[in-house]
Amino acid sequence: MNADNITLSKRILSIDILRGLVMIIMALDHTRDFFHIGAMTGDPLNPDTTTGMLFFTRWITHFCAPTFVFLSGLSAYLSAQNKTAAQASSFLLKRGLWLILIEIVVITFGLTFNPTYNFIILQVIWAIGTSMIFLGLASRISYKTVLITGLILVFGHNLFNLFPAPADSNGGLILKIFFTASGTVVPLSANHFVGVFYAILPWTGVMFVGYGIGAWYKKGYAAERRQRNLLIIGLLTIFVFISLRLINIYGDPLPRKEYHDFFKNVLAFFNVNKYPPSLQYIAMTLGPAMLFLAFTENLSNRFTRITSVYGAVPFFYYVLHFYLLHTLLIVVFFATGHSTKEIVQVPFLFRPATFGFSLPIVYLIWLCAVAALYLPCRWFKRYKETHQQWWLRYI
Repeated sequence: MNADNITLSKRILSIDILRGLVMIIMALDHTRDFFHIGAMTGDPLNPDTTTGMLFFTRWITHFCAPTFVFLSGLSAYLSAQNKTAAQASSFLLKRGLWLILIEIVVITFGLTFNPTYNFIILQVIWAIGTSMIFLGLASRISYKTVLITGLILVFGHNLFNLFPAPADSNGGLILKIFFTASGTVVPLSANHFVGVFYAILPWTGVMFVGYGIGAWYKKGYAAERRQRNLLIIGLLTIFVFISLRLINIYGDPLPRKEYHDFFKNVLAFFNVNKYPPSLQYIAMTLGPAMLFLAFTENLSNRFTRITSVYGAVPFFYYVLHFYLLHTLLIVVFFATGHSTKEIVQVPFLFRPATFGFSLPIVYLIWLCAVAALYLPCRWFKRYKETHQQWWLRYI
């Protein structure tokens, strides 16, 4: 997410291609949230109630957040190569704080369209921002500190699922925010709430691991060796996912449910926990992501050139797509006969629980939204490449 785009364009475009691909897929999930008839009333990953297409529509977007955060760490490493340790640390600290502010002020409003900010939503940008702050501190110590800490967090954070939560409310809240948040709502007053949907430290682990793998992309590192490393680690990561899923003891807060139905068992096998991201979830998503990086390093065609445009300006795209989708939601809301009495909903204004369309319509809206964002993203990519204003480093 945070790469120095000029540096990457001279080096490895596979990073921007992968990032762009997950940004495109990510918009599908948010389009489903806004426009699918069952988005507010059902769980698309529940094998008991879902369909194959609905399950896939939600499941494929599981790859977005881990890859997004992982590449943020990788890009932070690359960006640090042009700075002193102190400069790199300072930049990460400032950018982390800035991202948290953007999550609260800009992203929350894009999601809710509620000017009173009754419900502040903390999601992936919050997780990236807080993780960057920790990365800015840990990277001052050493590269090994970051990598080892990241591996400990990724492989060990599910240990907290084996013990009861602290009895006192403050200790339980801290544990949820840092390790186990899965939709934790913190009341600020009778009418104002904060929804913490991304526990900090599991995502910090993902970012730290991405930072560690960034060393494979530094100048002078052999491309063949990098691709071999990515291939081996990617396959091992997938093996970890399959093994833990079959053993069904550790690596996910909810043990895999077994059915007397083959199709439901297949769905249950891949229905791992994202909130917070379990070890099985991280392994399931990052393994294929690393294989993708290995196999696309020298790939160039029309599709990859298009996806790399989105990947070069992911934050710009991320903010813009929420405002585009929510504005379109308002148009459709009134066009389908809904009244002003139905505007106020929690947490999304203009989004009644019974509103929405079938999946084919959702896919059509998604494709149109992604296509509409291409030219703005291409313009901003070119602008960043030809301008040097300080604020461009933060977008």
